[in-house]
Amino acid sequence: MSANPEIYDRLDRWIDEHFEEQIRFLQELVRVPTDTPPGNNAPHAERTAEMLGMMGFTPERHKVPDAVVKAAGLQSITNLIVRHRFGEGPTIALNAHGDVVPPGDGWTTHPYRAEVIDGKLYGRASAVSKSDFATYTYALRALLASSAKLRGAVELHFTYDEEFGGELGPGWLLNLGLTQPDVLIAAGFSYQVVVAHNGCLQFEVTLHGLASHAAYPETGVDALQAANKLLTALYAHNDVLRQRLSKTPGIQHPYLNVGRIEGGTHTNVIPGKVMLKLDRRMIPEEDAAQVESEVRELITSTVASCPGIRLEIKRLLLAHPLKPSPSNHALVAALQRHAQALFGEEIPVSGTPLYTDVRLYGALGIPCAIYGAGPRTVLESNAKRADEHLVLEDLRRATKVIARTVADLLA
Repeated sequence: MSANPEIYDRLDRWIDEHFEEQIRFLQELVRVPTDTPPGNNAPHAERTAEMLGMMGFTPERHKVPDAVVKAAGLQSITNLIVRHRFGEGPTIALNAHGDVVPPGDGWTTHPYRAEVIDGKLYGRASAVSKSDFATYTYALRALLASSAKLRGAVELHFTYDEEFGGELGPGWLLNLGLTQPDVLIAAGFSYQVVVAHNGCLQFEVTLHGLASHAAYPETGVDALQAANKLLTALYAHNDVLRQRLSKTPGIQHPYLNVGRIEGGTHTNVIPGKVMLKLDRRMIPEEDAAQVESEVRELITSTVASCPGIRLEIKRLLLAHPLKPSPSNHALVAALQRHAQALFGEEIPVSGTPLYTDVRLYGALGIPCAIYGAGPRTVLESNAKRADEHLVLEDLRRATKVIARTVADLLA
């Protein structure tokens, strides 16, 4: 069902009239760092809750116990829920994450000054995904101001564990029964509606040899030589993975990457220990248990040919893929319809090779779509790189798309 076109006009007009205020809200969000690691994210949640309170909302603060947070390798997490019920009907959740990778080097602007230059707002998390804190907050405010007769509820879920897998973000809220939405829209970009994403398996692999003086190499067991053999086998496996093509537009094939290596003690010492951290991306068609078994077997069989090496494999993350589902048809159709009207171009439906928190909602059978403020690609926004930025006109139009879509779904 579609809302009355007059409602769309009211929503659009309110968003235009309050757009400068929305930009200032986003600037304040960017100016509070949420580098993860180290993951001290509760201060950002507190600042967000304070600003939401000034808008008339009553944000719920759901603090994750310190011991649980520290066991996950983070420092503090407080997730936020804002609820507004218009009447009897379905609950639509709007989820965005506030945690983000550290800014790194190479910035030409300050990563936490949130400067606006030539219609773009620069700063870490300006595009992914503090932008959608602003998108979703102001879409809800526009709905409240529109006097539309809606049936159902809207919840804002602002969470802080996407970079480490989401289990202490949306996973925490869902597992404790703090929310049970009927539909979910999660942070994304303006020029596509995403309905599927890759999964991700991460391992920490440690090879234990025997350190010895480099002048007497025969007295040691070189863990780095074994690691070199393992790296060769792992990267060669990508030739196999490239043949497993996904049928989901936007997703090509699985891939394996080694993102971190640590080992050795000194230049003149045979390395007695080497640690690798690897990332295996899964396409929606793959079974996570089979993927994990395959990777473990590859590692185990390769290291077995290295005499004297003891192997440890620790799973760091298992994020299941989000598979396409017909249950989100009405949601996707509304997002597409309004995005095409407001952006003046075709808005495709696709998958993404990223993995996201959305899988946690999808695993419960909740119809989901990924849509929000941002460019066509992650690379275009410099997300997770220097000079991350958001085109402000994309923020304005995406906010209108979300407001109109929610109005349709609750009409």
